[in-house]
Amino acid sequence: MTRARRINGTLRRVARICAGMLFALLAHLTFVQAFSSRSLNADPRNERARIARFDEPRGAILSFDGTVVATSRETDGGPYRYRRFYPHGEMFAPVTGHLTAGPATGVERALEAALSGADAKVKMQSLVRIGTEQAADVRLTISDRAQWAAYQSLRAAGTPGAAVAINPATGAVLALASYPSYDPNAFATFDAAALARVERRLSRAPGSPLLNRATAETYPAGSAFKLVTTAAALATGEYGPATELPGPAKLRLPGTTRYVHNVDGRPCGRDARPTLARAFQGSCDTAFAGIGLQLGQDTLRDQADAFGFNAPELTIPLPVTPSSFDGAADRSHTALAAIGGPGGRVTPLMVAMLSAAVANDGTLMRPYLVEEVRLRDGSVIRRAAPAPYRTTLAPELAGQLTAMMTTITRPGGPGTAAAIPGISVAAKSAGPGAPALFTAFAPAGAPEVAVGVVLERPGPAAPIARTIMQAVLS
Repeated sequence: MTRARRINGTLRRVARICAGMLFALLAHLTFVQAFSSRSLNADPRNERARIARFDEPRGAILSFDGTVVATSRETDGGPYRYRRFYPHGEMFAPVTGHLTAGPATGVERALEAALSGADAKVKMQSLVRIGTEQAADVRLTISDRAQWAAYQSLRAAGTPGAAVAINPATGAVLALASYPSYDPNAFATFDAAALARVERRLSRAPGSPLLNRATAETYPAGSAFKLVTTAAALATGEYGPATELPGPAKLRLPGTTRYVHNVDGRPCGRDARPTLARAFQGSCDTAFAGIGLQLGQDTLRDQADAFGFNAPELTIPLPVTPSSFDGAADRSHTALAAIGGPGGRVTPLMVAMLSAAVANDGTLMRPYLVEEVRLRDGSVIRRAAPAPYRTTLAPELAGQLTAMMTTITRPGGPGTAAAIPGISVAAKSAGPGAPALFTAFAPAGAPEVAVGVVLERPGPAAPIARTIMQAVLS
């Protein structure tokens, strides 16, 4: 009996140890499944996750007109059943991005949950409506004609740059092009060595084709910032289009021995006293530097913020590098900032947003790139809801600024290359030099499109803007 009790005691201890080990195993398994599964699935070394990603057809990406710009095609065999295909290659690459066995970019990344079918609402709706889980298609706001015009015009110019077109009334992005671009089909390979060669080649290529200049690169604001300065001046109530300003050939910067010079080296207007409207049309640097000194840095910064500068949260849903305006500066810096000198940097998207805000009676709509997410039977999961983003200035002041902008494209103005026969075009051009910036909207009386064009070297920014606007309006 004593020996039996000793054996039973030993068995009980072994049983407890086994039970503890089993409990620990189950607890660890639960932890892995509940808390670590996402990171394990995302681990690039997880071959099963990569294979599963391409085991079913991914949702298509379509333009607003219904043109397929990204889709899935069956492979010839192997562990990967589908691969991504981009029918229009370079033209839409800044928008679609690309999908590889590694990280995705562009809309492929931003709408990953919907395109892969992992989105909870997509799963539920597809089960209810179709009876099986399926990925969703994404329809963009991009117009075929506008995108083609933007990309081909940039390509013909032959200099790195970007162009963006926006519907001022809604914020819908009608075109988003960057040059040089790349063929995303080059990334649609499952050969790790080949993929590494592609990444290495494109990352070292002249012109940085992988860079989406439209949303990810910033440039000196140049004369486009005079839209902000003019809006700030009008908003004070102390300036109007007919207000006369000092416009000498040169203006000394306070506290320095440096001067601001007009581009042509001459005074602006009659007797160096141009009106605000005339100074705006002629892009008179000394007059606008004087406005900056009168307004002060805080007023300029507040107006810049009203246009969307210094806003870190903007996505369309592509991430957007913030356009910036430096608020910590002395008076001489303020004078330079007012004419678009050091202190202000803009994305091409922001260049378009400047015109879009004025065109929409001073209300800037939040820009967006995705019109709807829908199942393959056509049922809509999500649809875009246009919403105000910023109030930049009062409607009557926006009307005054519009009237000044229309003088840019009239005969004798500096932006006649953007004029469209029979249509009033409002614009702001930059002076000679690089980068070349141009922003405009049309028709001035009932705007349908606002554009921003940036070229990194001197080039035909105004004709590019005109071509894009014609594509939208035709």
